[in-house]
Amino acid sequence: MKKLTLIALAFSFIFISCGRFGNKEMDGTKDMRIVCLSKHLTEYVFALGKGHNIVAVDLTSTYPDSAKLLKTVGYHRALNPEGIIAMNPDLVIHSNDIGPENVLPQIIKAGLNVKAFGGANTIDSARILLKQLGKFFGVENVADSLIKKMDDGIAKAADTLKALNLTDSLKVMIIHFGQRNNTYFVMSGRNGVGDKMIRLAGCTPATYNGKGARGMSAEAVALANPDIIIATDFGYDRMGSMDKFISSVPGVALTNAGKNKRIVRFEEHDLIYFGPRTGDNVIKLINLLHPSASAQKK
Repeated sequence: MKKLTLIALAFSFIFISCGRFGNKEMDGTKDMRIVCLSKHLTEYVFALGKGHNIVAVDLTSTYPDSAKLLKTVGYHRALNPEGIIAMNPDLVIHSNDIGPENVLPQIIKAGLNVKAFGGANTIDSARILLKQLGKFFGVENVADSLIKKMDDGIAKAADTLKALNLTDSLKVMIIHFGQRNNTYFVMSGRNGVGDKMIRLAGCTPATYNGKGARGMSAEAVALANPDIIIATDFGYDRMGSMDKFISSVPGVALTNAGKNKRIVRFEEHDLIYFGPRTGDNVIKLINLLHPSASAQKK
């Protein structure tokens, strides 16, 4: 009898352990403690009215302003598992772009529930993601409203651009400061979200033949010779002024943008994923990239 009891206890322990480490499915309709490790997911969860569930985010989650008040657990590609575990979350959400490689196995082994959602690199994927999150949190009607807001906003931006009757297409480059690598790099020229935003704003991404996003070649920037440079917020602000940005960032002074002081500041998170505010962001870009034409229409 005693032997049977010990066997039963052993099987019970195995069952409980599997439940603890097995990453069980969560009920998103109930309030819970969420650690969010992707900036676009942070914005989407807040937009869906579930931001009160988020207790910590990665360093890049800076929208909405409420996200800036939350604790951070590190840069999403250089996370500290201990920091995530210490938040005692019911659920950790991410979009399959987190690192280092050992972070997911470690937090799952510690018993945390983890759920991956998709990206928002296209307008279609943004719609799909909103649908997925809406279903998970039980707010499908809110998700549908956000999708409509996004579609209507993009249509309004297209009408705004059409009304300008532009006759030429300026070359535009995006220069971003990577906080993890402590260096500037060109974010455009790889047909990502930034390039799509540039095109939606009636311009052409400048061709950049530098080596990826880990450094920036002054020669390649000069050869690309953009008419306008979009500087993301952190990289622009750390220089303190447009003149300092032009004189200090490699190659910028040799471009038409540098010579004509056509450097515009823009929020990073508004250039790297699509979402409910995309239409408004495109209109902001239109006004920044075509100030004379926009002023004539007002």
